[in-house]
Amino acid sequence: MKQQNEIKSTILVGGQAVMEGVMMRTPKAYATAVRSPEGAIVTERKEFTSLAKKKKFYGWPVVRGVVSLVESMKIGMETLNFSADIAYPEENKEKAGFWSRAAGVLSTLFAFGLAIVMFLIAPMWITEKLFGLRDSAAAFNISAGIFRILFFLLYLVIISLMKDIRRLFAYHGAEHKTIYAFESGEELTPENIKKYSRFHPRCGTSFLFISMINIIIIYAVLDALVMHLFSTTLTIQMRLLYHIPFIPVVMGLGYEVLKFSSKHLDKWYVAWMAKPGLWLQRITTREPDDSMIECAVAALKTGFGEEWEQYKSGGFVAEAIE
Repeated sequence: MKQQNEIKSTILVGGQAVMEGVMMRTPKAYATAVRSPEGAIVTERKEFTSLAKKKKFYGWPVVRGVVSLVESMKIGMETLNFSADIAYPEENKEKAGFWSRAAGVLSTLFAFGLAIVMFLIAPMWITEKLFGLRDSAAAFNISAGIFRILFFLLYLVIISLMKDIRRLFAYHGAEHKTIYAFESGEELTPENIKKYSRFHPRCGTSFLFISMINIIIIYAVLDALVMHLFSTTLTIQMRLLYHIPFIPVVMGLGYEVLKFSSKHLDKWYVAWMAKPGLWLQRITTREPDDSMIECAVAALKTGFGEEWEQYKSGGFVAEAIE
């Protein structure tokens, strides 16, 4: 049993909540398990190897974070669409046409634009127009960063009031608890899984918070450098010209920080740094019921596929997800 638990602890899995279900990523695939209106669990599995493992350049630090973000967004949208088809079949019967696909693209672009306005432009505008902070790169970005975090918190609180989102957050809790139980070498029963925390240090919520802190630091350095080189006072428009292109760098660094912190949580200063992200998960996760945990377990087992039985018997060759 000790050997089996050592093998389990070296395998890292990840996932996300979807509509009435959970998606889990394992070293060689990702799988989605969704509860249908009839009560059955419908699963789908797809083989997957990250580009970071296929080509050396894409596995470089920071670059691999950008690759992981793009891949996660693609997988996330795909599995969300799958879950919506299963969980709400009547609402999705007529969505296959060109115009519905075009509407989906437009809604994604709109969401991206709204995020730019809410989390980049609005904090800058408030800082410059209402507080008059323009001459100090540090003061400007600290102020904008505080407003960015406040807007993010407000956004999370507002959407958490919606019934469907509360269920989504409960499935998010089921995902975290199941991963914790798996990484601890537990038999995956609802009784065993329930005792684990719904707050996980590798959560995307923690990643977003880390990225917001990175934005303050990186943009302050960039602004100071530009102001020094060109001896000019920056406007919002000038800042946006290079702030937006640097978003992938910020995300890539956030990935590296999250990766480092998840491996060194035994150090007090790392555990302290991880606390804000865990606190945020009090909003983005809820306690799941047994049916939600069953979906999370089904997704994890489906993700491992035929190797699940080898894993259970201690014959699985561990491979960590990057």
